[in-house]
Amino acid sequence: MLNISNVVDRLREIMDDETINQLQEELNSYHVADLADIFQELKQDERLQCFKLLNEDKAADLVEYLPPQMQVELLGDIDEEVASRIINKLPHDAAADVLGDMEEDESETYLDKLPQKFSDEVRELLAYNEDTAGGLMNPAVITVNVGMSVGDVLSHIRAKAQEDNMELYYVYVTDKQNHLLGVLSLRKLLTSSVNAKVEDIMTTDIVKLHIDDYNDFIVDEFMKYQYNALPVVDLYNRLKGMITWDDVHDLFEEETTEEIYQSSGISTESIDEDEILSGNLMNAVRARTPWLFITLIGEFLAVQVANHFNHTVAALPIVAVFMPLLAGLGGNIGTQSITLMVRGLSTGELTLSSAFHHIFRECIVGLMIGSGFGVMVAGVTWGWQHNIELGVVVGFAMVVNMTMATVIGTLTPFGLKAINIDPAIASGPLIATTIDVIGLTIYFTMVSTFLVRSFS
Repeated sequence: MLNISNVVDRLREIMDDETINQLQEELNSYHVADLADIFQELKQDERLQCFKLLNEDKAADLVEYLPPQMQVELLGDIDEEVASRIINKLPHDAAADVLGDMEEDESETYLDKLPQKFSDEVRELLAYNEDTAGGLMNPAVITVNVGMSVGDVLSHIRAKAQEDNMELYYVYVTDKQNHLLGVLSLRKLLTSSVNAKVEDIMTTDIVKLHIDDYNDFIVDEFMKYQYNALPVVDLYNRLKGMITWDDVHDLFEEETTEEIYQSSGISTESIDEDEILSGNLMNAVRARTPWLFITLIGEFLAVQVANHFNHTVAALPIVAVFMPLLAGLGGNIGTQSITLMVRGLSTGELTLSSAFHHIFRECIVGLMIGSGFGVMVAGVTWGWQHNIELGVVVGFAMVVNMTMATVIGTLTPFGLKAINIDPAIASGPLIATTIDVIGLTIYFTMVSTFLVRSFS
């Protein structure tokens, strides 16, 4: 495995020695995926110096691996003509992504410099919603007609494959109006007679995407059918492009990252993920504040619960010691349940029709785990405070609290899913606050009922 830190140190030594040819040779010796990792460890001026030394083909390959912010930064710092040539070497969808992250006037400048056909196709992609198949697809596909022979198709592929930006996964069969009629795999073409007709060997039972299909549906379709690429059509079944597995891999990674952020109460709806980590400080603050404010309001409810039972704490101060214990374990087991449910709903392993089964199952799991921890807490409390009644009440409160937390953690994602709200937003702040309020209410009610009266 490549040691990125050692490579960065070596590159910096070469840059200090100003041996440009050696630096260029060193950079071109690495795979672009490794170069992307290396570039992210370099300083901005170092990145620019190294980027300028790459040949344009390798620079284009590298751009696809870099974060959006770094793509815009590097292309904006080099000569416009060179940057235009690099963008022209990108697949259409990648070029649209890069240009879409730029300021509008800067994007227009590059579009005007690109070849007319390529520019028009990229403009069409930019017009689609970026969260749909239209915004994700590559319009450069190889098409043939039903009357061609296998030999004709193979010759056609050889000619078309020479073009830049052409990704060769499947060959699509269309009519004169570009309606999608069938699909040919390369395996089928290579194993069929050169005289065989396309219409006799093509697959007509086609799995396809619509230009308005959203990202989550696209990911689900690729996961379900396991194809390397899927065609994208419009309302009239006209072939518009294709989406490949590597695009969906990136999409899946983005959605997973977004789910993780949402589960922690970090908003990514109006703020780019890169901005949260390394961009403008105010954007990072804006992304993290809303759910914290909601949590603050929720925790004030928990404070009100504690204040309502102030007489209980005054009569038996030791009960306050156990509040963090109950809140911590209740919050953790609730978060475990909600993580399992959100992930299951996201992957399709769980459905709304199975909600009751999983709620009941998690309730039993919560009761079993809660009982185990309740017995331990009761024993420790009894041995520590030499008070069996206190131990029993705290232990029983632990059982009830952890059971309730698992039920809430399981029920909430299914409830949100039922009303078409992303279940991921239920994690973290929302569930933790709810469990704190309910858990404290249960605990203080039990203490007031079974302990305070016996000590009064």
